[in-house]
Amino acid sequence: MNKTFDRYASFVFLLLGIGFMWQSAGISSSAYGSTVGPNIFPFGLGLALVLLSIRLFFEVLKSKAANKQKEKLDYKRFGIIFGAAFLYAFFIEEIGYVIGTFLFLLIGFQTMEKGKWIKSIIISAVFAVSVYVIFVVILEGTMPGFPSWLS
Repeated sequence: MNKTFDRYASFVFLLLGIGFMWQSAGISSSAYGSTVGPNIFPFGLGLALVLLSIRLFFEVLKSKAANKQKEKLDYKRFGIIFGAAFLYAFFIEEIGYVIGTFLFLLIGFQTMEKGKWIKSIIISAVFAVSVYVIFVVILEGTMPGFPSWLS
């Protein structure tokens, strides 16, 4: 744990959470007569971010200075996951949500813990398909499911 980084990160996340809550007030409060409107989710995320950042700040204050050993940063893993996230965002329309999310999660799992291919494939597939089914089929939302050349 890097106390200085965590202290500054908690402050940045606090401001970000307040910004989410503030900007969610500009979103309409109800949709089509529903009591739950589109402003609830961003407000809830902002509130969770504020509460977690406050907790992080107090955890940093309470923690003892165990050892001042410098942590080695893993740039290779960061680069792989950052690149995968960039490609995921860039190609989501062409390859669709299900395939894109499956590949992104698979790359992320294998980057963090090599091996265990079967477990990574199953978790990636179940998550990607579950979120798609919940959002598109049950909630009747829209998202790019599968590429048109696959159908």
